[in-house]
Amino acid sequence: MTTTTIAPEAGAASATNGAGKPDFDAIGIGAGFAGIALIHYLREAGLSVRVFDRASDVGGTWAWNRYPGAATDSESYYYCLTFSKEILQEWKWTQRYPGRAETQAYMRFVVDKCDMMPHIQLNTEITEARYLADKGWWQVTTGTGETFTCKYFVSGMGMISQPEIPAIKGLDTFKGPIFHSSRWPEGLDYAGKRVGVIGAGATSVQMVPELAKTAADVTVFQRTPNYILPAMQRPMTPEWEKEIKDNYEAIIAKCRNHVFGMAFDSPVGRNVLDTPPEERQRIFEENWTGSFRWVFETFDDLLASPEANKLAGDFITSKMKARVNDPELAELLCPTYDDYPLFAKRPPLDHGYLEAFNRDNVHLVDIKKAEPIVEVTETGVRTSKRDFEFDIIVLATGFKAYTGSLEAFPIIGATGQTLNEKWQTVSGSIMGVAVADFPNMFMVTGPQAPFANLPTSIEQNVIWITACIRKMEHEGYATFWPKADAEAAWTKQTADIHAQTLMAQGDKVNSWMMGANRADKGARVLIYFGGANFYYDALDQSAAAGFPELEFR
Repeated sequence: MTTTTIAPEAGAASATNGAGKPDFDAIGIGAGFAGIALIHYLREAGLSVRVFDRASDVGGTWAWNRYPGAATDSESYYYCLTFSKEILQEWKWTQRYPGRAETQAYMRFVVDKCDMMPHIQLNTEITEARYLADKGWWQVTTGTGETFTCKYFVSGMGMISQPEIPAIKGLDTFKGPIFHSSRWPEGLDYAGKRVGVIGAGATSVQMVPELAKTAADVTVFQRTPNYILPAMQRPMTPEWEKEIKDNYEAIIAKCRNHVFGMAFDSPVGRNVLDTPPEERQRIFEENWTGSFRWVFETFDDLLASPEANKLAGDFITSKMKARVNDPELAELLCPTYDDYPLFAKRPPLDHGYLEAFNRDNVHLVDIKKAEPIVEVTETGVRTSKRDFEFDIIVLATGFKAYTGSLEAFPIIGATGQTLNEKWQTVSGSIMGVAVADFPNMFMVTGPQAPFANLPTSIEQNVIWITACIRKMEHEGYATFWPKADAEAAWTKQTADIHAQTLMAQGDKVNSWMMGANRADKGARVLIYFGGANFYYDALDQSAAAGFPELEFR
């Protein structure tokens, strides 16, 4: 599915044709969940909209992350958009956690079913977005030098889409394929090859079991071990599908009202420290059924109380160690509370990662303490102790989370400052959707939005954005200006909440959730941890009050 340059939609006058109107009412960047939701809600509001994406297909994250084993960590039936009851009933998921291809197929299905392709322009990289103060419009420039104008500019580029490339000496000297995991070369044959994987986060946890099946050798260079929860994949049965589709309204309500935007039955009304040890162990064991549910459907204080968090982490690592044959290797693969609390780094879901290390062709190298990487060479990787030879090197080194895509090209606001310049020390925002000095610009799940089930947060953001635009169009406003004091207040509130959580310790283990994995910027508060449900309430209250965080002109 490819699309080349498309002329402005019927009825939309070009900014250069003398008609005094921009090319589109709204331009969005990113044809993933955010772009799809944007097209639906803005089209419903009667606006002309164009969504650009440099990928060759729709899908956002799922168009780019083509590494073996790529899959969602949210269960399929709530990792979706909910604006169409018909699509919820018609689409059929095949398993609990869909792989990349299935998730992208779902998004293609939504786009085709809702006839969205006329609003999407693929194979188009945006190299600049600039606020035109004399007109009150935004202008975006493409990689081929074309320009398009709009009244409303919306980033839907995703919170984990811009790769973080490590500053390792010699990256450009390796003679074989070397690439970031999110830019996996199409058609790459790794069967019978020696593969080096630098990084041991969620991507590696998904990728290594698949690589190990056919690669001659897989060596994982680990800086920080993970608390790994079991996925416990299973197929979608007719009975399970019927139960889901008969109860979709309740499922959607659960997501909307959950602290992490997921369809979980929590809070459960009990705490670890108030529960006798034998009863606590029984509850931990009975709920060891896969997904992040274990964290939220056992006890309510696992992420709040250090003592409870340690007990939960100890239980997880005991389960992990039981699946690794070599006790010394098991110790290397397991963190302790002294390393960092559970959820200070985002825990991955496991589809066979731990068992992969029981294979003769899978190896682990501790680069934090035992033998740091010195450089990449023409033939492989050199640590402080030895040389490794590889045919392929994969940089599974994470992303510039929340702000990276917004800083990847100049987005220039009313003062002439770029977002990258504004966010040198603090990545402030108003609820993750607006930024002072950037009028008529919206972000979908920008910095200081919650870390939650993304389709839920995306849809709530786009509903707020659409309500704001409806107000402006109905009341005849040309621009909105996000208020600096509102930005300061939300930034302070987010930081105050963050400081009270165990997640605040993420900087000591280079957690991407604090931007602590980035070489170019210091650790910072990027996530609202006050609960996604309370965040969604704040969005609704803002809209009901007429968007007091914004000044309309």
